[in-house]
Amino acid sequence: MGKTDSRILIIDDDEDVLLAAKLFLKQHIKVVHTDKDPNNIPMLLKNESYDLVLLDMNFSRDATSGKEGFYWLNKILELDPTIAVVLITAYGDIELAVQGIKEGATNFLLKPWDNKKLLATIDTTLEVNRSKKEVFDLKSKQKTLMEQGDQPFSHIIGQSAPMMSVLTTVQKVAKTDANVLILGENGTGKEVIARALHRASPRKDEVFISVDLGAISETLFESELFGYKKGAFTDAKEDRAGRFEAANKGTIFLDEIGNLSMPLQSKLLSVLQNRKVVRLGSVKETPVDVRLVCATNMPLYQMVEEGKFRQDLMYRINTVEIHLPPLRDRVLDIPLLVNHFLEMYCKKYKLPFKRLHTSTLKRLEKHNWPGNIRELQHAVERAVIMSESNILQPNDFFLSTQDKQENEEVVTPNTNLEATEKMLIRKVIDKHGGNISKAAKELGITRASLYRRIEKYEL
Repeated sequence: MGKTDSRILIIDDDEDVLLAAKLFLKQHIKVVHTDKDPNNIPMLLKNESYDLVLLDMNFSRDATSGKEGFYWLNKILELDPTIAVVLITAYGDIELAVQGIKEGATNFLLKPWDNKKLLATIDTTLEVNRSKKEVFDLKSKQKTLMEQGDQPFSHIIGQSAPMMSVLTTVQKVAKTDANVLILGENGTGKEVIARALHRASPRKDEVFISVDLGAISETLFESELFGYKKGAFTDAKEDRAGRFEAANKGTIFLDEIGNLSMPLQSKLLSVLQNRKVVRLGSVKETPVDVRLVCATNMPLYQMVEEGKFRQDLMYRINTVEIHLPPLRDRVLDIPLLVNHFLEMYCKKYKLPFKRLHTSTLKRLEKHNWPGNIRELQHAVERAVIMSESNILQPNDFFLSTQDKQENEEVVTPNTNLEATEKMLIRKVIDKHGGNISKAAKELGITRASLYRRIEKYEL
């Protein structure tokens, strides 16, 4: 074991033990602090951060029972539940050590020890505690996220009839362990709904693992989802749990499930039926207890008919289906979403709060939004960054496609030269996604000339 960045505190009323341990351990550990008085523990833990405490069980006032040691063990864990505690006893009392493990200690060490045993115990304990701390931190973050909203779905923005219907379904199915399939176009917020299901479920205090199946190659599918053993392939230098094991007791969200090939569909189906995974390079089956939520923008029913998606897998993943409406079908929600993104990005970029001109909102409500909420979010972010005014005008939003009405205006004969020029400029700017340089080049004018015309026509 090379020198680590760990920080260790040793509490023992035998000064010779403290000195010997410190002289040896400081060759291998970055920070080694010692103290012979356990009453200093609260102050030490308040002023310093430690990864591990070596705690003597029997102090001079209570030489053999270990009662004082148990008191300080519980005190340490009360002050910092993520810290590792290794108990030290001089009397070879295994029962005392076992009781200490039950009360929260990570490991124990018998006096007298040899240095190799001391170092091996510390190394093992730190490794175990790293995993424990990761889980603790993850649960803590999840708890904080869930407490941010007083209502179960306060983070979902929408009051339109289609969204109210979705939320009603989410509320009903969240309390169960039923498998859920979320269908909807790209950018409609499928992962947001999946997380809402998790937060309102009995598994809310456990992990939520999101997997983008569209981003995992065929060769990595099994190792990513089911894990692998050391040596299973060239780069497998250690055992690693897959996403299903990581999601045990919690929720696993499989996004873009429609992208799976038929062979991968078979492997996934086997895991879902048996609720067991086998790591690559192993024959051992590991039980997994997960709540399954899947999503796709692909027409799964049509794919089943065409033989591109397994019917038995379809039945397995869609006990309940949730259809997310596209943004064009929930126009009532656009003002709410825009205000949410305005607040978010003005805060992010430390700008005064911006709002929409009435004509701007009308234009956004008329737009078809092929990219749905994701497109709206990007459009608002760009407008917040680029606009120098606190009142956002229609020309602050360069949308990805022309609105139907605007397209019709372009092809309508118009004898007014300025009106024709205005519509042509708007069409070219939209064509290039708001890129002024490209638009100016296509129009055959300079950037400065184009900016003057944008200002003139209030585009």
